[in-house]
Amino acid sequence: MSVEPQTRSKAARPRPAGAKAAGPRTAYLVLGMHRSGTSAVTQLLALAGASLPANVMPGDEHNAKGYFEPWKIAIFNDERLRAAGSAWDDIFAYPFRPLPDAEEALWLTRAGQLFDAEFRRGAWPLMKDPRATVLLPLWRQVLAARDISARCVIPVRHPLAVAGSLARRDGFSPQKSVLIWSAYMLAAEAYARDLPCAVVGYDALLADWRAEVARIEAAHGAALPKLTPAAAKKIDAFLTPDLRHNAGAGALAELGWTGAIAQQVLDWFEARAAGGMPDRAPLEAAAQELARRQADIGPLVPSAALAATRADLVDARDRLAAAEAFQSELRAEMEHQRQVLEAGWREAQAQATENFARMEQAQVRLGQTEALLDAVNTELDAALAEP
Repeated sequence: MSVEPQTRSKAARPRPAGAKAAGPRTAYLVLGMHRSGTSAVTQLLALAGASLPANVMPGDEHNAKGYFEPWKIAIFNDERLRAAGSAWDDIFAYPFRPLPDAEEALWLTRAGQLFDAEFRRGAWPLMKDPRATVLLPLWRQVLAARDISARCVIPVRHPLAVAGSLARRDGFSPQKSVLIWSAYMLAAEAYARDLPCAVVGYDALLADWRAEVARIEAAHGAALPKLTPAAAKKIDAFLTPDLRHNAGAGALAELGWTGAIAQQVLDWFEARAAGGMPDRAPLEAAAQELARRQADIGPLVPSAALAATRADLVDARDRLAAAEAFQSELRAEMEHQRQVLEAGWREAQAQATENFARMEQAQVRLGQTEALLDAVNTELDAALAEP
C-alpha cells in the first residue's frame, strides 16, 4: 500500500494573511519515531545554522539535553491526531487520516498560525516533532502555502532500542513499541519520498557525525546553513556516548508478526542509511500487512482513549507545574518587595538619624552664635556706659 504526500498544487497555494514577500525559505524537517535520535539530529542542525522554534520543550529525566521540539505544535499535533481517532502511540497512525474538508481547513489555519508564531520569518526554520511525521501531509500544505521548500532528515535507530526506552518511560510492551516504530518509519518514507531526504543511522551519528553530515548534505544537494568550526566544536560537545541510553535486547523474530513487520522496515532503512537505494517492495509489503492487521484488530485497540486520558493527566500536571511556578514567582516577588521596603526603611531611618544629627549640630552652632551675640552685646553695653 502506498500513500503519496498530499500537497496542493503551486497555483492553488494561498499566501498567509498578512504575509510579506521575502527571500526563499527552506525548512528542515526531522522525521521519525519518538526516542529514535530525532532530538540529537535536531540539535546538530540547529548548531549548524537552522532556526529552532520560539517555544522549545525543555529536557527532563528521560532526555536531559533537551527535546528541541516546539511544545505548542506538539500539543496541536496531539489534538489533531485525537480529532481523527488516533494518538501519538497509535500502532495504526499510518496512513494519514484526513478530516472533512471544512474541518480540515480549520486545522490547517491553526497549524499555519502556529508555524508563523514559532518561526517568524527565519530563512531556515527547523521543526522536529515525531507526531508531525504521521501528520506530514497536513504540514506540507502549511509549508506549501508559504512557498517554503523542505529538506528532511530521518534518523534510524533499532526498534528494540526504541522499545527499551519506551518501556522505561511509558511502560509499553515491545510488541506495541515496534509497531508504533514501524508506522512512523513507513509514514516518514512515504510522505517525504519526493523531497530531498537523508536517512542517517543514529549509532553512526554518535560515532562519526561528520561523515553523516556529509551524507545529509549530499542527499539535500546543499550545505548546511552555517556549519562553522565553532559550530563543529559545539556539536562535538553535544553528541557524546551518553546519548545512547538503550541498546535493546533480544531479536525482532521473538515478537511474532509485530517483529516481522518491523524487521522488513528496519532492513530497508538500514540499507538506505548505508547509502543504498533499496527496492521499496518490502515497505509496501509491511504496509499491507499493517493494514490487514488493522482491519482485524483495529477496533480492539483503544490507544486514542488512553492517549486522551494521558493527555488530560499531562495537562493537569502542566497546570500544577504552572501554578507552582507562579506561586514560586509570587513568593520571590514578595521577598523582593520586602527587601526593597526594608532597604527603604533602613535608608529612611539612616537619613532621619543623619538629619537629627545635623539638627543637633545646628542647635549647638545656634547656641554658640547666641552666646557670642550676648558677649558682643555685653561688651557694647559696657562701652556705651563709659563716660
